[in-house]
Amino acid sequence: MVTDTERYQRILDRDVRYNGRFLTGVLTTGIYCLPSCPARKPKLANVRFFADEAAARTAGLRPCLRCRPDLFYRGQDSDEAIYEGLQTRLLADCSEVADPAALARLAGVSRTKLGTLCREHGHTSPAALLRHARQLATLRHLQASDAAIADIAYAVGYRSEATFHRQFLAEQGMTPGGYRSMLAGSRFTLRLPQAYRSAEVLAYLGRDPDGPAERRSGNHLCKAMLVQGQAIRLSLTLVPGQAHCEVASEQRLVPATMAAAHQAALRCLGLWRPQEETLSDPQALQLQASQPGLVFPLSASVWEALVWAIVGQQVNLTFAGQLRRQVILLAGADAGEGMQAHPSPAAVAALDPALLCERKFSRSKASYLVDTARHLVEHGIDIEQLPYQSAPAALRRLTALRGIGPWTAQYTLLRGAGFADCVPVGDAGLVAALQRQFALPQRPDAAQTQALMACYAPHRSLATARLWASLKPLASEEAA
Repeated sequence: MVTDTERYQRILDRDVRYNGRFLTGVLTTGIYCLPSCPARKPKLANVRFFADEAAARTAGLRPCLRCRPDLFYRGQDSDEAIYEGLQTRLLADCSEVADPAALARLAGVSRTKLGTLCREHGHTSPAALLRHARQLATLRHLQASDAAIADIAYAVGYRSEATFHRQFLAEQGMTPGGYRSMLAGSRFTLRLPQAYRSAEVLAYLGRDPDGPAERRSGNHLCKAMLVQGQAIRLSLTLVPGQAHCEVASEQRLVPATMAAAHQAALRCLGLWRPQEETLSDPQALQLQASQPGLVFPLSASVWEALVWAIVGQQVNLTFAGQLRRQVILLAGADAGEGMQAHPSPAAVAALDPALLCERKFSRSKASYLVDTARHLVEHGIDIEQLPYQSAPAALRRLTALRGIGPWTAQYTLLRGAGFADCVPVGDAGLVAALQRQFALPQRPDAAQTQALMACYAPHRSLATARLWASLKPLASEEAA
C-alpha cells in the first residue's frame, strides 16, 4: 500500500506516471492537482490525497487552472490542458508576467516547450500571446475607468510607455486616447497597413450582393450585425491608409457596443491579432511575393463563420449565399434601414428545420445547422471563445458535432477563430490553386494537399488566402 509520504514524494518529483492514480488536494488554496503539477509544492501538512475527482470535489476543492486535472480526467491531451490553462490564467491577469520567460514559468515548462505549445495549440508565439493578453487587459481598463493611460500601461504589465503605444496602435489600429474617445461616440478611424488591398477585402465582405446583412457600393460597405445583443449597422469606408468606421443603431449606443463594434471592424478588415510572418521556404517566399499587401479578413463573429461553413458544405458560393440569406431573413434581428443582422445561436436554435427545407435547404443541412445551434445553447457554450482554446482541441470539439466534418471545422477555425495555421482540406478553390501553383497533372487529394501546404507552415491560413487570390476568377472557398 502506498503511503501519503510516498505520494508526497511523487508530487515533489512531478511524476507524470502517477497522473490518474491519485489527486493532490491543497487545503490552503482549495484546489486539487495532478501529481505532475508544475506549481510550487505545498507542505505535506496542508495536503490531502484523493482517489478521484469526485472525492476531491466532495471535499469542496476546485480543479487547478495550471495542470487542469478536470481536462486530464476527460481524456484531453496534457499539452492541450497546459495551453488552455495558461490562456485562462493569462487572460484573467497578465500584469505580473513580464516576458516570455515569466510566461514559461507560469506554465511550468521550459521556454522551448512553451514555444512548441504556442505554435501547435495557439498558432502563435509566446510573445504574441502575451501581447494580445495585455491588449485585452488594456481595453478592459480603458472601458472601465478614467485612469491615466500611462497608469493603465503599467498596470497591465508594460515596462515602457513607448512600447505600449507602439503595440496598441499596431494591434488596435488607433491610439489609446482615440479608443477612449470612440467609446463615447459613434465614429472611429482605423489605420490600414501599407499597400493594403481594399478591393479584395470589400469583395469578401460583400460576397453576397443580395444579402440583407451587407450592402456594398464602391469603397463603402455597410454590415448589419449583433454585438452585445444589440443590432447595429457598421459602415466601413476604405481610403488609402485608413478605414473610416461609423456605427448606427435603432437603440442608444453605449461604450460596450462601441468596443464590440471596434473589434468586429478589426476582424472584418483582417487586422485582428496581427502576426509577423517568419518564412524561409523558397516556395512560401515566392507565394508571399506574388500577393503583396494581402490580408486575411475574418467573419464578424465565430458563429457567423460557422453558419457560413455549414450552409456552404458541398455547394458553390452563390447557392451558399442564398441559403445564408434565408437564415438571416427567418431569424435575423432588425438593424434598421431595411437591413437585418446575422442571427444569434439562440435565434437559429428556435427555428424549425422544416421551415428551412421549404427554402431550398436539404433535410440534413437544415438539421445540422439547427442542431448545432441548439447544442451551443443547451450546453451554454460561448462559441466566440474558440480563439482562446487549443486549436487541436477546438477542431476535435467541432468535429464531434453531427454534420461538422474536417472542412467545416477548419474553415471555422480559419475564418472565424482566426487561427494562423489552418488548412481547409477538401476546399475546391484551394486544391485548384495548388494544382496550378505546383503544375500538377491533376488536383491533389487530401493527403497531397496536406503535404503541399507543409512548406507554408506556420502561416498556412494566410497562404490559403494567397492561393485563393491566385485564381482568376476567384474560386469559391465555400465549395468543398
